[in-house]
Amino acid sequence: MNRPPASKSGSTGQMIENAIEKALDPLASALKRATQPSAAKTATTSAPGKPGLMISPLAVPFPIIPPIGGVEIATARAGFYKHERDDLVVFRFPEGASCAGVFTRHKVGSAPVDWCKRQLEADKGGGEGVKVLVVNAGCANAFTGKAGADAARRTASEAAKRFDCRQRDVMLASTGVIGVVLDETKIKARLPDIEAGLKADAWAEAGLGIMTTDTFPKGSYAECEIEGVKVKIAGIAKGSGMIAPDMATMLAFIVTDADIAPPVLKALLNLHVRTTFNSVTVDGDTSTNDTALLFATGASGAPRIGRVGDRRLKDFSAALDRVMLDLAHQLVKDGEGATKFVRITVDGAASPASARKLAKSIADSPLVKTAIAGEDANWGRIVMAVGKTEEAVDRDRLAIHFGPHVAAVDGAPSPTYDEAQMSAYMKNAEIDITVHVGSGRASATVWTCDLTKRYIEINGDYRS
Repeated sequence: MNRPPASKSGSTGQMIENAIEKALDPLASALKRATQPSAAKTATTSAPGKPGLMISPLAVPFPIIPPIGGVEIATARAGFYKHERDDLVVFRFPEGASCAGVFTRHKVGSAPVDWCKRQLEADKGGGEGVKVLVVNAGCANAFTGKAGADAARRTASEAAKRFDCRQRDVMLASTGVIGVVLDETKIKARLPDIEAGLKADAWAEAGLGIMTTDTFPKGSYAECEIEGVKVKIAGIAKGSGMIAPDMATMLAFIVTDADIAPPVLKALLNLHVRTTFNSVTVDGDTSTNDTALLFATGASGAPRIGRVGDRRLKDFSAALDRVMLDLAHQLVKDGEGATKFVRITVDGAASPASARKLAKSIADSPLVKTAIAGEDANWGRIVMAVGKTEEAVDRDRLAIHFGPHVAAVDGAPSPTYDEAQMSAYMKNAEIDITVHVGSGRASATVWTCDLTKRYIEINGDYRS
């Protein structure tokens, strides 16, 4: 997670909690209910990324990811974190590998984001021959001016020398505290050990190495065929807070052994990011460092695909979507302080864009999210979140469902509403909310989590 340097005051968390409860009084009761101890909501195991964080009760086990042809990975402790953990991850790719990326549209993008965007520019033949990915956790190198840009360039230069490639063939990604210039000498010092430690089966270590306030490493794997040849797709991601991306996620790195040209990889990323990484939100905040990179090594032996409309992409595209959606869901399930995974679907909208805006309004509402944390089906707050968007909504056709239970229909409370059934449903770890707005035929789904007192505690005491 990318955050400005925090105050050293030991009472920061309490001050923020008190301020929020006073300023947003309607949230107070839900926050208090949401934080009452319960077996379902209390994690008991410390997270591997940062001492003091408990593993999310929604945590997903890291999958078994087999070696992806041509890919080698290594991790090391560079010292960006004060904790005893690896915080530097390097991927090395074979000759001829391809790459494409999508990045934050935040107006204060980071130095590594700027670097990658320049190297991947299509008019420069970007994405062909990418050799190395260098990722550090603990320092975002964002809002650092020329000094940060120079540090990124020097990092790429040192990696290029070590791995015998052009600077433009080095991709960079950083996550951590905003406003601190990257000390690239820490990376340079560990590159010899990184090179010596490269191996094909270090996916789990890589997932751990890119974590900040994450409580579990996030990985996904899928297989498909291209003209009868098995193709593998694997990915890792990190993110726990500051997640309401405008293009991708905090950090996501996906690798396939298919042979696919950079323009096709870019088209695939653009196609699937809208309904995966762009459709999740934890807290409504967009990061300065959001980066999703897709690499193709060509090691599978499947025929090369160089045209976006190639029909042979059908199965690959579907498998890529599964990996990206799985990673996106894991980001939500590791939302800071989360105890509920929430799927919000809006249908009957005037357009897909309108449906998505309505769903995001519900998902980002603190009143809705704290009600869910308190296991309260307060559908009046959903009505509020829908109406404030100024999107086309037919009030007299509005309907709201929590799972199979009808809360409202035809613009009024449902005559079949059963408080006991609804209360029982709200105790589930996964909640489905469907809203029909009666203005058309379009629909969209957004995934989010609840908002608990633990979110305040984590962010009040944030330290990288």
